Amino acid sequence: MKSNISRSKVIPIIALILCFIIFELSLGPLSVIITAILVLFASFFEYKKEMFKSLGFQKNNLKAKSLFVYAPLIALVLFLVYYFVLVPVVTNITDKPIDFSSFKDLKGNITYAILALIFIWVSAAFGEEIIWRGYFMQQFSKFFGKGKLSIVLNILIFAILFGYMHSYQSITGQIVTGSIGAILSIIFYLRKSDLWFNVAVHGFFDTIALIVVYNGWF
Repeated sequence: MKSNISRSKVIPIIALILCFIIFELSLGPLSVIITAILVLFASFFEYKKEMFKSLGFQKNNLKAKSLFVYAPLIALVLFLVYYFVLVPVVTNITDKPIDFSSFKDLKGNITYAILALIFIWVSAAFGEEIIWRGYFMQQFSKFFGKGKLSIVLNILIFAILFGYMHSYQSITGQIVTGSIGAILSIIFYLRKSDLWFNVAVHGFFDTIALIVVYNGWF
């Protein structure tokens, strides 16, 4: 019994420290994949066969209408808010445009765009959602409960960190991405920790963004 309690406290702390060390090593896109793998191992050692359930991957939430109708619609609305509200408002406040130089090679390059599409679903949609919503937020709730104050702090803390990890997009990109992260966290709570839905929303959001960048609309 004591070993189980110890494991549930020690493993998340070690995982958290290792995750931020990996992020600080600046390994580029590989950081997310490596960190997601680390988080999966941490979940396995703590929850064993319940690891995927602990992250929010539950079989009863695998519904086609939810994942392929509602999720894309929410992703579209979220992107419109991002494109027409968040980006211009935050840019006006900071007086610094988002740095999209990392995505410049996507414009008009169909081969690169297809590879990027696969990568964003693996890395951003699954990877980031497993890390931030599925693991960190779930662990925070485990340690501090699900009271109103705890939920607010949970959303704010990891939204700030989520934005910070996108520092390559400039301060404007960090603020905007952090705001999107907060919205994704709210969706995660409203959907009762349904990580499948968050992965779908995140993936379709980034897919729309990729189409916009590919066509040079950004």
